[in-house]
Amino acid sequence: MDTRFGHIQVNIAAANIAFYRQLFTFLEWPVIHDGDGVLGFAGKSSDSIWFIGGAKDVRNDYDGPGVNHIGIAAGSQADVDAVAHCLNNLGVPALFETPRHRPEFASSEADTYYQVMFESPDGVLFEVVYTGPKA
Repeated sequence: MDTRFGHIQVNIAAANIAFYRQLFTFLEWPVIHDGDGVLGFAGKSSDSIWFIGGAKDVRNDYDGPGVNHIGIAAGSQADVDAVAHCLNNLGVPALFETPRHRPEFASSEADTYYQVMFESPDGVLFEVVYTGPKA
């Protein structure tokens, strides 16, 4: 069987589309659709993420059943720090005392798991993470 990750749809308040446009443009994901309350970005393969405006007015509980968070892989620790700086400029606080190293998630003593976690205006939990050799 030949399967792979295809796409994810995130339902959001239409008023927050600009936040996702700014964030994913900063992350250098190409826009594949922008209009009619729908914003889509292409990943590095044939994957994509779609933000659909018009969600019901209920908050996401990322500790309840369902998706906990969306993880975005970064190429370096500096990239994670750049995202944290961008979020600060957008007025979005980092959560869980991040950015920080998480040695309990690293694949070896020579590697690191360095993350920043944050919540979008719609209550969606995101993680931008670098995994690889310690800097």
